[in-house]
Amino acid sequence: MLARPHHDVFVTGTDTEIGKTLVSAALLYAMQQQGWRSVGMKPVAAGAEWQDGAWHNEDVDALIANSNVDAAEELVCPYLMQTPAAPHIVAGLEKITISLPHIHQCYQQLHQLSDAVVVEGVGGFCVPLNDQHTTADLAQNLNLPVIMVVGMRLGCINHALLTVEAIAARGLNLLAWVANTADPAMLYLDENVAALRARIDAPLLGQIPRLNVPEDQKARSAASYLDLSLLK
Repeated sequence: MLARPHHDVFVTGTDTEIGKTLVSAALLYAMQQQGWRSVGMKPVAAGAEWQDGAWHNEDVDALIANSNVDAAEELVCPYLMQTPAAPHIVAGLEKITISLPHIHQCYQQLHQLSDAVVVEGVGGFCVPLNDQHTTADLAQNLNLPVIMVVGMRLGCINHALLTVEAIAARGLNLLAWVANTADPAMLYLDENVAALRARIDAPLLGQIPRLNVPEDQKARSAASYLDLSLLK
């Protein structure tokens, strides 16, 4: 019996708060529609609230809500920290040592449980995780195809092209990119998307507008703007 193909990806972004979680959750939802066993992973999450007897991070919760694989939360998020700030700073304050080998072990377990693991990075591509490593090191350690989320707002072209260069410098494959409308009032939005399409040597997976739908419907709505055939 042949093993089913895997569709694991690493989702990075041009900055923080530009839609990585929205895109990751949308990918998980869309993968389910393909009949894939899909699970999200947020290796490092900074910012949590105490709810129902446990610490919760909204990004992690969104990934879990849109996964159809029942996985232990410590695999989905090996490092959940309380303070919403730069991971390397919070880890120091909370006496946590972020270990890339441990993250890789958790990823491998999720890989065994699924057809697709969507690994969401933290912040932009080069955010420090500790004194030695950054998110770029994590992406390189996992060695997965990368999907880049571009937050469409003023300055995004420069941020996107620098991120593309950083991904290539790590020897990683930029599988596709997503244009997510971070600023609905952005001037010349379509022209900016066109400029990026002309300069990024990877397909545009989708352009997501500002979504005016309830929070629990955003992943499903965003998924309708993604062309999952590019991931097969």
